[in-house]
Amino acid sequence: MAPITLLRTAALAELASLAVLLANLATVHLAPVASLVGPIHGCAYLLVIGTTWHLTRTAPATLLAAVPVLGGVLALRRIRDLRP
Repeated sequence: MAPITLLRTAALAELASLAVLLANLATVHLAPVASLVGPIHGCAYLLVIGTTWHLTRTAPATLLAAVPVLGGVLALRRIRDLRP
């Protein structure tokens, strides 16, 4: 898988898993849902940061990727702007 595709997938997984976690918290708050989706969200978050570092090797883009919730989307936008 190409790194940019990996970043897109991880950013989408991060957003989707956060939406599931927040919906679970706001409604029935089932512990098994949090136990399953929480680690997926954490792994996707770390994958976004690592893939951004791999693609850009710049601190500003990587710090942007570390922003909670929208970091992956912001990093994708920054990378798109950096590429010719």
